[in-house]
Amino acid sequence: MDAASEPDSVSSRLRLLLREAILAAGGWLPFDRYMAIALYEPGLGYYAHGSPKFGTMPASGSDFVTAPELSPHFGRALAVQLRQALQAGEATTVYEFGAGSGALAEQLLEALGAAVERYRIVDLSGSLRARQAARLQRFGDRVQWLDRLPDAMHGVVIGNEVLDAMPVQLLHWDGDAWLERGVVMKQGAFAWADRASALHPPLDGPFVPGTITEIHPQAEAFVRSVADRLQRGAAFFIDYGFPEAEYYHPQRHGGTLMCHRGHRADSDPLQDPGSKDITAHVNFTGIALAGQEAGLEVLGYTSQARFLLNCGLLPLLESATIAERAMAQKLITEHEMGELFKVIGFAKGCSFDALGFASGDRSHRL
Repeated sequence: MDAASEPDSVSSRLRLLLREAILAAGGWLPFDRYMAIALYEPGLGYYAHGSPKFGTMPASGSDFVTAPELSPHFGRALAVQLRQALQAGEATTVYEFGAGSGALAEQLLEALGAAVERYRIVDLSGSLRARQAARLQRFGDRVQWLDRLPDAMHGVVIGNEVLDAMPVQLLHWDGDAWLERGVVMKQGAFAWADRASALHPPLDGPFVPGTITEIHPQAEAFVRSVADRLQRGAAFFIDYGFPEAEYYHPQRHGGTLMCHRGHRADSDPLQDPGSKDITAHVNFTGIALAGQEAGLEVLGYTSQARFLLNCGLLPLLESATIAERAMAQKLITEHEMGELFKVIGFAKGCSFDALGFASGDRSHRL
């Protein structure tokens, strides 16, 4: 089989597997199950096969860019906050979830130096783990890969664009009741179908008839699991999203579900599953409540722009070239990543005034 035919073969096998899953579920598959298979099915899902994902330009074959690929100054600024958190928790271990290309790990290891004795990565993708290992080889056995959440953690947890890729449940308000949206087969193709459900958003509304939205039980369960296992330390999650009141605002009646391929976005996850990313924005209120209920203290919540500026991004750019400054500026400008992306921080077993939230903390809006 030549390289050109491999993606088509993988996609065909994934579509067959999805059809079988729909039949096994009685003809209707909940969307969160569909999303989990499309993204993470071993060897076939989007994050489980070897196609490029991360890059700054479509010509690289990549589908989207994340902050660490955009500028190394992202990791260098973030390291300022992580260093403070490591010191507050008297820890020397960083845990990164969903390390992508390994760019952020590389930046943090370089910036933190001897402050990090162990850098542990939890990533479900075997192909991405191989790329991370190649990129981080020079750091030797300081870097370790784990197959699952460790039973106990003492250190600092970091997750950049992890929560948005966790499967969501889709809901449809028909004007009278909430219905759960799932996937069926119609004339040989994947199609939407709704069924009665007791599920509903965390807010009572008002909602416009025809509203489609998401709830995030898996992301919230993940945060609770991190809280249960974190004995002492801090956790920081960076992602695009909103507080609850904005997430479920009547004007956002189409939901936030989005797909990414070739640096273009579309809203149809049923088309070409396995060949593109599927994401949903994060409800940060739900994430904050999940952490609090599981014993975490919320350190702060703010925009990525404010967080990076609080961590000293501008002084870091003083010696940068014009081109480097232009790329780093995209991290903080409102129409790029600066406002859409948010940062939430948690602590357990130690309390400190986190540098990243020193100015512009929006915790009161959660």
